[in-house]
Amino acid sequence: MACGSGKVTIQLVDEAGPGVGGPKPFRGQNYEAIRAACLDEGILFRDPYFPAGPDALGYDQLGPDSEKAKGVKWMRPHEFCAEPQFICEDMSRTDVCQGSLGNCWFLAAAASLTLYPRLLCRVVPPGQDFRDGYAGVFHFQLWQFGHWVDVVVDDKLPVREGKLMFVRSEQRNEFWAPLLEKAYAKLHGSYEVMRGGHMNEAFVDFTGGVGEVLYLRQDTPGLFAALRHALAKESLVGATALSDRGEYRTEDGLVKGHAYSVTGTHKVSLGFTKVRLLRLRNPWGRVEWTGAWSDSCPRWDALPTEWRDALLVKKEDGEFWMELQDFLHHFNTVQICSLSPEVLGPSPAGGGWHVHIFHGRWVRGFNSGGSQTTSETFWTNPQFRLTLLEPDEEEEDDEEGPWGGWGAVSARGPARGGRVPKCTVLLSLIQRNRRCLRARGLTYLTVCFHVFQIPEELLGLWDTPYSRALLPRLLRADRSPLSARRDVSRRCRLRPGHYLVVPSVAHAGDEADFTLRIFSERRHTAVEIDDVISADLHALRAPLVPLELGLERLFQELAGEEEELNARQLETLLSIALEPAMSHTRNPREIGLRTCEQLLQYFGHGQSLALHHFQQLWSHLQEWQAIFDKFDRDTSGTMNSHELRLALNAAGFHLNNQLTQALTSRYRDSRLRVDFERFVSCVAQLTFIFRHCSQHLDGGEGVICLTRSQVSLGRRERVAQGRCGRSPGGFCFNPAVFSRPVDGGGHLLLGSWHRSTCSQRQESCQEPCLSFCQPGPEFIPQQEGSEQNQLPPTPPARCLARGGGCSDVKLTLRAWSQEPACLGLVLTPPLPSWASPCTSLCFARLIWEQRWLRHLS
Repeated sequence: MACGSGKVTIQLVDEAGPGVGGPKPFRGQNYEAIRAACLDEGILFRDPYFPAGPDALGYDQLGPDSEKAKGVKWMRPHEFCAEPQFICEDMSRTDVCQGSLGNCWFLAAAASLTLYPRLLCRVVPPGQDFRDGYAGVFHFQLWQFGHWVDVVVDDKLPVREGKLMFVRSEQRNEFWAPLLEKAYAKLHGSYEVMRGGHMNEAFVDFTGGVGEVLYLRQDTPGLFAALRHALAKESLVGATALSDRGEYRTEDGLVKGHAYSVTGTHKVSLGFTKVRLLRLRNPWGRVEWTGAWSDSCPRWDALPTEWRDALLVKKEDGEFWMELQDFLHHFNTVQICSLSPEVLGPSPAGGGWHVHIFHGRWVRGFNSGGSQTTSETFWTNPQFRLTLLEPDEEEEDDEEGPWGGWGAVSARGPARGGRVPKCTVLLSLIQRNRRCLRARGLTYLTVCFHVFQIPEELLGLWDTPYSRALLPRLLRADRSPLSARRDVSRRCRLRPGHYLVVPSVAHAGDEADFTLRIFSERRHTAVEIDDVISADLHALRAPLVPLELGLERLFQELAGEEEELNARQLETLLSIALEPAMSHTRNPREIGLRTCEQLLQYFGHGQSLALHHFQQLWSHLQEWQAIFDKFDRDTSGTMNSHELRLALNAAGFHLNNQLTQALTSRYRDSRLRVDFERFVSCVAQLTFIFRHCSQHLDGGEGVICLTRSQVSLGRRERVAQGRCGRSPGGFCFNPAVFSRPVDGGGHLLLGSWHRSTCSQRQESCQEPCLSFCQPGPEFIPQQEGSEQNQLPPTPPARCLARGGGCSDVKLTLRAWSQEPACLGLVLTPPLPSWASPCTSLCFARLIWEQRWLRHLS
C-alpha cells in the first residue's frame, strides 16, 4: 500500500501466522504439568482459580446465603462412590441426566455430542481415569470465539445428601459428564451462569461450528430431508418447545420450555403410507412423549419384527420416537450446528468452505449505532465489505428446503427455468464473553446484522469511513432477525457482486464484544471497512503566522524576564486569547491547567514555552478551533462523540477503527460529548506522535511499517536506553512491575506505565539508576488464557537503589496486552540476586522513543 504525497503513514503489515497449534491452557494451567507435579508431591489437585466453595455455585439463587446452597458439600467421587470411573465402557447419550440446575440446553447438546465419538474425544480427551495416575485433576477442551481452550478442573463436585446436585450419569459411578459441566462452569465463572440458554451456544462451544436456528411452522417444507442430511453430516441437532411460563409438563408427556436432542430419523412403511419418524431425547433421562409412536404405542406392532427390534427401546430413559407432523405441532425451533460448517447440502466445490473471521466491539459514542437504518447513528456501526465472486454449482435435485433452496445455479450461467445465479453465504454473529457477566446483572444483548448491496457506481467510494454517509442510498439484500441470543446466524442466497455487512445492537449505545464469521461455498473476499493510520504533513507543520501585537505583548508580560511561560501562565494567556470565540457558544471555551501542561510538553521544552513555540502552538489552535466550530453545529461548545473521527479527518489525521475507538472512549464525557479542551488535547497528542514518526523518515514523509503484533502486542523488541535524569520534556516512566526469568537471560517485567516524576532519582546521578519497590495489585494485567496469569504472588515490600558509574542498561520494550498502558520489559543483564522480583524503574528518555507506540496499541 503506497503512501500518498505529503503524508506520514503507519502501515500495519500482516504476518504469516504460526500453524494451527494445540488448545490454549485456560488461565495458564497446563494439565500435564499439574498432574505430574501432584503425583510427584503425592497430593490431590485443588484448583486455585475455581475453588470448591459457595462462589463456584453462584451468586443469586445459588448464592452463598441462598436456601439451595445450604447443606452442600464438595466431595471427590471416591468419597461418596465406591468405584468411581471416568467413563464406563463407552460414552452414550444416556450418560447425561439433568440435575437441579436449569441447563437442559447444555445437557441436550452434550447428549447429541455422544452420537459422534470423534467429536466427543476432542471435548473429552481420552486417557483420564480414577485409577492409574489419578491426581484429582481432569481437563476438557472447548471452543471459544476462534480458538480451542484446555480447561483444567479438580474433581471436587457439589454434593447434597450424598447425591450430585447437578448433572449425573445413568450409571451412578460414571463422572465424565459432571466434570465436563464443572469445566464449563469454570470457563464462565460459576454453575449458576449456566442457568438458561440455547443449545446452539453449547453446540458451537463443543465443535467450533456454526449454529443455525430454524423457526418451524406446520408446513415447513423439506424439514425431514434437512434433518436427515444434517445428522448424516454429523451435525448436532436439537429442538425446543417454547413456553412463556417456564418449564411445565403437558398431557402428552412433553415438557414445554425445554430443550431436546434430535438423535435420529427413520422412514417406515405402513401399507401404502410412508411415515417419517424423528427420535428425540429428554436430557432429564426420563419423562417421555406418550402420543403416537411412543414406547407403548400399538402402532409398533404393525411393523416387521426386525424393524421394531432395531428402533424401539421400551425403557424410561428419556428417548422416544414421534411422527414429523406431531413434531411440527409441538415444537417451535430446530437448532443445527454445522461442523465444517457444512450442513443441509452437498459438499462444497473444492472440499471446504471459504471462511473469514473478524473480531470487533460495539462502543458507546463511537460505533454502537443501533439497528434502525433510518437513525442518524446507524452509519457509525462496524462495516464489512463482502465480494461474492462465483455462484454455486447447479444441483440436479435442488429442493426448496427450509432455507429456501440449495445450490440453485451453475457457474456457467443461469440455471434451469431462468433462475438467476446465486451464492450461498452463511453469516454468523457471536456476542463474546457475555454469559460471564450474568453475575453483574447483564445478559445477552439483542443483536442482528444487515446485508446491503453496493452498486458498481459506488464501489470506488467504499474504501474509507467517508463511505458511511452513502448508506442510505443502498438497497438491503438481506438481514437476520433481531435476537437476544449469543449466536445469530443466517444462510443467505445472494447474487454475485459486492455487499456490505453491518452487525448492530438493537439499541444505540449498548456495548459488547462480537465475532463475525463469513462462510461461502465458493470463493469470496471480505475486509473490514477501515482507514489507514496516517497524518497529512500540513497537520504537523502549521505555518508560522505572526502574532497580533496585543497577544505578543500579553505573552511577554506574563513570561517576564525568563521569556518563557509555565503551565499556569499559558492557561491565563489562552483564557484571554480564546475569549472572543466564547461569545459564539453557550458554554465557555477554556483550556485547563492539565491540558496546558501537555501542550508545554508537546510544543515546548517540557516545563516552559518560548515565544516561537507559542507562535507555532497558536497557529495550530486557530486551525483546530475552526474545525471544532464546523462540527459544533448547535454552538453548544461541544461536538457529538460520533463526529470525533470526522473532525480528526478534517484536522488531517486518519486513524483506523481500533485507534479511533480508543480515542473516543478516552475523550468523550458521560453525555457522549467532546468539548473544545478535550478536542485540543486529542489533536495535540496526535500531532506530537506523528511528528516523532516524521523525524525518522527521509524528508519527513513516507511509510513506517509495523506488524500488527508490534502495535497491539509489541512482539518485536525495541531497544531504548534508560537514563536517570530529566528528558527535554520532563517526563519519567514509573512502571510498577512483576519480574520473572525469560529464555536467553534477563527478566520479564510486567506492569502498567504512567506518567510521573522520578521520586527515587538522585540529582547527582548521571548514569542509569534503578529502584526496586512494591507494586499494587492493580498493576497486574489480566487476560484470560495468557501467560500473565501465571505470575508469582506479590512479594514483600522492598526498596533498594543502585546507580552511579554503571554502564547503560538496555531495556527491551514489549507490549504485553491490548490495554494501551500495559507493557512489558526484558531487563538485561539479568537482575542481580539481591533484587526483589518486584521492580520499579525510573527513566526519562524512553518517553521520546516509545511513547507513541503506547497510543497505537
